[in-house]
Amino acid sequence: MRRWLFLLLWSLAGAAMAQATISPQGIIVNPTPGDLTVTVWVDKDPGRSGNAVYKIGEPIRIGVEVNRDAYVYLFNVNADGSVDLILPNAYDRNNRLRAGETRTYPPKGARYEFTITGPEGENYVLALASLRPLSLGELADVKSGRVNLRGLRNLSQTLSIIVRPVPNREWATDAIRYFVGRRAPPPPATGTLTVESSPGGAKVFIDGAYRGRTPLALELRPGMHDVELRLEGYEPYRARVQVRAGQTTRLSPRLVRTVRTGTLSVDSSPQGAQVYVDGDPVGRTPVQLALDEGMHDVELRLEGYEPYRARVQVRAGQTTRLSPRLVAVVRTGTLEVTSTPDGAEVYVDGAYRGRTRLLMELDAGMHDVEVRLDGYTSYRARVRVDPGATTRVYARLTAAKATLDLSVNVDAQVFLDGYFLGKTKNGRLVAKVSPGSRELVVLAPGYHVYVETVRLEAGGYHKFVVRLQRIR
Repeated sequence: MRRWLFLLLWSLAGAAMAQATISPQGIIVNPTPGDLTVTVWVDKDPGRSGNAVYKIGEPIRIGVEVNRDAYVYLFNVNADGSVDLILPNAYDRNNRLRAGETRTYPPKGARYEFTITGPEGENYVLALASLRPLSLGELADVKSGRVNLRGLRNLSQTLSIIVRPVPNREWATDAIRYFVGRRAPPPPATGTLTVESSPGGAKVFIDGAYRGRTPLALELRPGMHDVELRLEGYEPYRARVQVRAGQTTRLSPRLVRTVRTGTLSVDSSPQGAQVYVDGDPVGRTPVQLALDEGMHDVELRLEGYEPYRARVQVRAGQTTRLSPRLVAVVRTGTLEVTSTPDGAEVYVDGAYRGRTRLLMELDAGMHDVEVRLDGYTSYRARVRVDPGATTRVYARLTAAKATLDLSVNVDAQVFLDGYFLGKTKNGRLVAKVSPGSRELVVLAPGYHVYVETVRLEAGGYHKFVVRLQRIR
């Protein structure tokens, strides 16, 4: 398209590269890229096939993403060679993107839009990302969006000068093609290169330029091309392949993991324990193992001993030693039961085990304990016995109460051993009292005093009937 049609004015700023090269397509390329990448696409082609077609008058939106915090500059090269500045522009001057951030231009709610105006033909959007802000100088006017040159190659050559002060590892480029009007027939003199890898997701560089991640299919000019695959944790893969016009060349390497190993030396006391590393059995102590650097889970198992577990770090080129003393398994504990008064019967889990004071060996775990003694209230508790430990239970028994049920022919005051017990109500008094030989006194005005020594048994029920005699 010849120009971007704005509902409101907008503009763009360019990106920087150092000692750049120009690809056969006329696109600026970083010859020694770092880990910075930028990806650009149009809304009709999120998969980046490069074959999207827009009609004149249609709106278009452009997406961009970076993997590190960077300043991004976007240019549109029209079919007639004219160049428009997309970002920064008069309404979006903030061209700094965060790592992993995806932006679309114009964003939702923007005060401007982009509309396809022609001419028909092949267009390119060029993205330039830099860790440092760049000065476009006289190349472009941010306010108007105009760029003072024509053609993709001229734009790339000018940008290669702008990025010279920037280290190579601090800038990157990307480009996406689209068509206005109708799709131009692909040039006959191209071939297809399909690149896959095991595992997938590797970065693909063609002739030094980043082109995407595996799996990937690319249209390339016939001839020899240098291919490099990079994936963190794996050795770089490099190959030189020949692409033939009208044919498909396939490349499917299996990437080799980068291995940095250290030594883990495992011993134990006693020896002979089975060793597991990250869940896999690897031998018995003592044993030495070559492991990838990093964290590993180690477990030792030996019959009659508690399992030993540890998480250890293995460093490349170093030996990590692990020599635990295993702890024998103890499955029983001791229960000690005492009481006041002494000589009470002890029941554990319902079974009689003897009289206090009592020591016994029990299986570890929870147990029900009951202490009984005639004339006393039973003591009950649920206790935990731990392996190899002594659990102590002390029961202070309390004498059981006797029940006194007294009936008197008149309402009277009742005393027991000289202490006021209560008044009868409707001629009756029922009370819980301490057992033993007790003096019972019943008083009522105008009646003779009733005195009697009674024997009250612990836990017993004692009923007395008293008939007071009137004083004459």
